Amino acid sequence: MKIAVVGGGSTYTPELIDGFARLAPFATEIVLLDPAAERLATVGAFARRVLAAHGSRTTLRWTSDVDDALAGAATVVIQLRVGGQQARISDETFPLACGCVGQETTGAGGFAKALRTVPVVLDIARRADPGARIVNFTNPVGIVTRALLDDGHRAAGLCNVAIGFQRRWAASLGVDPAAVTLDHVGLNHLTWERAAYVDGVDRLPGLLDAALEEIAGNVRIPPAVIRSVGSVPSYYLRYFYCHDEVVAEERDQPTRGQRVAEIEQELLRLYADPALDTKPELLGQRGGAFYSEAAVGLIASLHHDDGGIHAVNVRNRGFFPNLSDDAVIEATCRVGAQGAEPLPAPPLRPEQAGLVAAVSAYEELAVRAAIHGGRDRVYRALLAHPLVAQHAKAERLTDDLLAANRDHLAWL
Repeated sequence: MKIAVVGGGSTYTPELIDGFARLAPFATEIVLLDPAAERLATVGAFARRVLAAHGSRTTLRWTSDVDDALAGAATVVIQLRVGGQQARISDETFPLACGCVGQETTGAGGFAKALRTVPVVLDIARRADPGARIVNFTNPVGIVTRALLDDGHRAAGLCNVAIGFQRRWAASLGVDPAAVTLDHVGLNHLTWERAAYVDGVDRLPGLLDAALEEIAGNVRIPPAVIRSVGSVPSYYLRYFYCHDEVVAEERDQPTRGQRVAEIEQELLRLYADPALDTKPELLGQRGGAFYSEAAVGLIASLHHDDGGIHAVNVRNRGFFPNLSDDAVIEATCRVGAQGAEPLPAPPLRPEQAGLVAAVSAYEELAVRAAIHGGRDRVYRALLAHPLVAQHAKAERLTDDLLAANRDHLAWL
């Protein structure tokens, strides 16, 4: 199988390649695609050494030619960042002037990223071979995946939130991670863990009884919230449940994007060492823990039709009765050659269902704005977002967002 990695010049790519080297003997060829040729060469050469260190027979090359990279690829992995870390830093800062959270995947900042990203991803997907599987890591995953599906592609979105919980809780329970099946539901970066099944028994209540404070600390959400909603929210629910506290913190410290930019420069320096053939410890600070395992597992299930269980972003199709069938949700799915199908699950609680419905409506508007452009579409999406939801803020954020992203939006 040929696999094309779009955004292959990312400093995170060696983590992905390490996963393929260890877990994906079916990958015969990997092609890294990136317009930044010098950076790509540094990352590509290191990724090739990682494969060799594992004794992998997979060949790896890199190119800045989109059509060359995509030709014959059965799977296209998309992990790009339009505008680089500077655009991320902008996403994390301009909303703060309105008292709104600055974050690269949700709120006004996440919307800015979607506007930059969707047109680029669709252009790439349209140039891939017909029938190619598209595995999308690119944030905001739910919006980008919905745009891909709306455009007729065989796409699935992937996030590392669920596999992170699975790995931590498996370690706590002393079982193999594959033995833990989560009841993972919601939208991308708006999910809850409602159960953790081992041999058909839900072990989550016991985990919460034994380590509620620790679990709450890991997601930075008060224990009282977890007790109230009866499930463990992802870290990203902190932007909703603790919004004003987060805004105050963000105003007093450097952005995550600034820190990642520093890490990336050091990683590129390390990658340039021809003697280095294993992941440096610093890569763990880059973010994206377990993404490589999640990606390889999902691709393997799609390729081998093995019915594996994975957390995937897919069409709703009645899973949440209060959402349209075309909405994209994130849930625990059984995956085979025909795609991903959510496992049966009980309904959301009203407080969860209401938030999911509001954010899903925003995502629908966000896709329209990203594809068709127009100031009014941008304003309407911001007005619909629960983290904005006020006319004056939506007006100012619209102007600030467009000003900050003028170089990336062709319709301006």
